[in-house]
Amino acid sequence: MSDQLARRWRSVSLRWRVALAFGLVTTAIAGLLSIVTWQLASSYMLEQRERGATSQAVVDARLVADSLQRGSEDLPTLLVGLTGETGAGVLLRAGGAWTTAGRQVDVDDVPVALLAGAPARQRLVLDGAPVLAVALPVTPAGDLFVLLVPLTELDQTLRFVSSVLVAGTILAGLLGVLLGWWTARRALLPLTELTDAAGRMAEGDLTARLPDRHEADLAPIATRFNATADALAERVHRDARFAGDVSHELRTPLTTMINAGEVLRRRRDDMPDTARRAVDLLTADVRRFHHMVEDLLEISRGIQTPDEDDVESVDLAVVVENVPESLVEGGVLDIERPTPLVSADRRRLDRVVANLCENARHHGGGLVRLGVRRRDGWAVIEVDDAGPGVRAEQRDRVFERFTRGPRAGRDGAYTGGTGLGLALVAQHVRGHGGRVWVEDRPAGGARFVVALPEVPS
Repeated sequence: MSDQLARRWRSVSLRWRVALAFGLVTTAIAGLLSIVTWQLASSYMLEQRERGATSQAVVDARLVADSLQRGSEDLPTLLVGLTGETGAGVLLRAGGAWTTAGRQVDVDDVPVALLAGAPARQRLVLDGAPVLAVALPVTPAGDLFVLLVPLTELDQTLRFVSSVLVAGTILAGLLGVLLGWWTARRALLPLTELTDAAGRMAEGDLTARLPDRHEADLAPIATRFNATADALAERVHRDARFAGDVSHELRTPLTTMINAGEVLRRRRDDMPDTARRAVDLLTADVRRFHHMVEDLLEISRGIQTPDEDDVESVDLAVVVENVPESLVEGGVLDIERPTPLVSADRRRLDRVVANLCENARHHGGGLVRLGVRRRDGWAVIEVDDAGPGVRAEQRDRVFERFTRGPRAGRDGAYTGGTGLGLALVAQHVRGHGGRVWVEDRPAGGARFVVALPEVPS
């Protein structure tokens, strides 16, 4: 049981754990102060009330004793006069008989210890009301005088004080929780900023930085993180420039190779079978190499966000309807009307859809459906294929550069490729402030989903 509580406590966020700890501490302190205040206040008020009642009982007992010694016939009138306070009462045992005045009380309801004949004082409840009974002997013969003082007002006062103290304790606990939450929020703000900046960098935003801090404990963290981010960004840009330079330099010899391959392909019919097969393999690999170099050159530009001059309002229906027929052959267009609009670079968006369709055609068993719809306020493009799907552990990796699935076999698994097409998709989608992921198609296969922020039509 204790292990379950410990696990549940650890599952609560640090911010709320600090807030609850503050609340518990303030509640405990306020509760302790309330208990001490209650004890002191109630003891003081009861003591004052008992002293006053005892002093009054002593005076009243002397008057009754004098009246009994004189044998005065005005004793009943005197007893009535001694019950001036509302709810008060007196009992007098004289000559073995009981006389009452004021509050009507059954003698049998009074504790026997109080009527033993010795001076006594006791709090008790008579007819549902609290009273203080003070008993004093008035004659050596055993006559006894009992004064009953009501404690109703004192009881109400103590109840009010206790209610105020309980309410104050609860309020202090709530204020402690609020104070703890605010304190934790302020204390964890640098950690939140660090998490946010690290997440943005993980998504490809190399401009993410922490704000400068002047606190002695936080300034080194921000400085070290920013320095690391600067070094990482410089390395990424340097590698991108290197890849771009290499790709650019490869374009010229590749163009020469492509032209030479075309010359050989025109003379293919004049060649023997072995040479024809070699020419086919050579021209196919050269075209594939050229396509990879073009993709690598575009990635190496390192542009995460489109130029403002290239951004326009784009109808996704127009984008999917203009995909080359060779890429959507055999697939179904499923467009939700009215179609959503997005703010995007049309050229890059066309490249995203084309790459996904080409991926489905060459590596996913063929395109089954190309859809446009809305999801939770996002404009969504869905590309369904007829392949075996993508395993859960590979769904993030397929968008990394040079990541290729296993080649297609008899089971229809994904074939290999350059590994840059989906990386370009992810880069362009992130540059437009969107998200891309892969999920299972309900009828089997994979569904690649591109979600972009929708703009009002």
